[in-house]
Amino acid sequence: MPSATARVARASNPRGTTAMWVRDRLDGLWHDEDFDAWYPRDGRPGLSPAQLATVSVLQFLLNLSDRQAAEAVRCRIDFKYALALDLEDPGFHHSVLSDFRDRLAQDDRADALLDLALARLQEAGLVKARGRQRTDSTYLRAAVRELTRLELVLEAVRAALEECARTSPEILDGLVTEDWALRYGRQVRLVSQPSHPAARLKQAGADAADLLDRIHSQRPGAAPGPAAEALRQIMVQHFLIDARGRLRPRTEKDGLPPTGRRLESPYDLEARYVRRGHRTWTGYLAHATETCDEGSVNVITDVATTAPTGDSVALPGIHTRLKRRRLLPAQHLVDGGYTSVTLMDTAARTHHIEVIGPVSPDNSWQRKAGTGFSREDFTVDFDRRQVTCPGGKVSGNWTEPPAQAPYTVVPFDTRHCSPCPHRASCTRSNDPRKGRTVYFLPRRLHDLQAQNRADQQDPQWQRLYASRSGVEGTMNELVNGHRMRRCRYHGVAKAHVQHVLTAIAVNIERLSTQEPEDSNYRPRPPTAFQQYLDDHELPRPRWWRQGQ
Repeated sequence: MPSATARVARASNPRGTTAMWVRDRLDGLWHDEDFDAWYPRDGRPGLSPAQLATVSVLQFLLNLSDRQAAEAVRCRIDFKYALALDLEDPGFHHSVLSDFRDRLAQDDRADALLDLALARLQEAGLVKARGRQRTDSTYLRAAVRELTRLELVLEAVRAALEECARTSPEILDGLVTEDWALRYGRQVRLVSQPSHPAARLKQAGADAADLLDRIHSQRPGAAPGPAAEALRQIMVQHFLIDARGRLRPRTEKDGLPPTGRRLESPYDLEARYVRRGHRTWTGYLAHATETCDEGSVNVITDVATTAPTGDSVALPGIHTRLKRRRLLPAQHLVDGGYTSVTLMDTAARTHHIEVIGPVSPDNSWQRKAGTGFSREDFTVDFDRRQVTCPGGKVSGNWTEPPAQAPYTVVPFDTRHCSPCPHRASCTRSNDPRKGRTVYFLPRRLHDLQAQNRADQQDPQWQRLYASRSGVEGTMNELVNGHRMRRCRYHGVAKAHVQHVLTAIAVNIERLSTQEPEDSNYRPRPPTAFQQYLDDHELPRPRWWRQGQ
């Protein structure tokens, strides 16, 4: 640390700033040696990767653009202090930050950066394993416009033309005419009800087919560029060649690809249109995991950016990354979207983690109506491989079909069900030739499911699970405080870099607000009215950071 930088920074910020805390408390989050594998051994030396990583985190901490972050390095004293720079250091060009993020987006390096930051926090005693953690997810909007079908095809053709003009302009010779210039010479923005949409869609499809044919004929065997590949996929999804050999748009009868596979923009091939309940969006999902032990600062230990699939799909990956960081929890609090009996059993046997969350309830019509015989009313004898119905009949037709795995299927004989006086309360089938069929899990999972449903009625379990709701505040902090919901960049990999840097920034912000043990800071004394409330033993809200 240059002595002049330290002296000026301390004189101008006696109590320090968040950027200065990184240097004082952690001696910087990273060292250049941590990034040796990211750079080639020959060639011109680059800027310090440890400094670039620190600037990137501070950039997302303060919601700065690349230009603003580079200016802060040149002008702000606390930034120079955090980076250990001389006061005369001119900094660097803002484009360096974009290049560094591109490097982070490769080969899971963003997760490796979070690993290094959490390892440094562990060394400082600020985060520990085998405690209690909680996880939640939120939706993310991709950095693309929501396009209609016509706009999508037109914009895909325009993007492919831009790519060809930039890389191989000779492809466009003899193809692009004045009509093409009018259709694709600027960004596509149509009114809510454009004129002749069907004819324009057919024309755009014909133009796209001609362009793709020209690209393949001019560059046979060469891999198409990203924009040309996006145009090809969009054409496959939205057009077909009919029996007469004519190219025409697909209809509902022809079959359209599901939203989970359909491209929504030629600039982001991974963003998908999603509908969940009353909410719709085009983008991804983000899963954040944080510690929630009493008496300690909540630290984000994992953040994942995934395609908009079920939350339960992300849980095994979260545990794998936490194991690599040596931060596996003893108890993991999640909501119903993450829980399944199979995942709970796998986490317990593989990682010794107790996943705490509600499993799916019995959705049979008997349980919903509050009458009749549900699956819980049947007695399962795993040793004898028999099931006894509430009427006392025993079925030994024990099968484990692979298509129903991991469930066991036990159908009852029609000779028992047809004359049964309780048939109407057991099954709604009007066919007397069909009896009741019972589905249940293997013994280990069956017992775990029954135990979990019983625990959900226990007040102690409910108080423990209530602490999971605190993660909603963390998601609100990430979304509203650090603008994480709207992705800055295209693609899952680059969006994940944004979210990892945001998570590290939130950790630093939280930890830097904690006063050290040798601090002379004292809280503000109570006001006269607050003292009056205390004297009369009347409750009053305490300091807002204490959550009281």
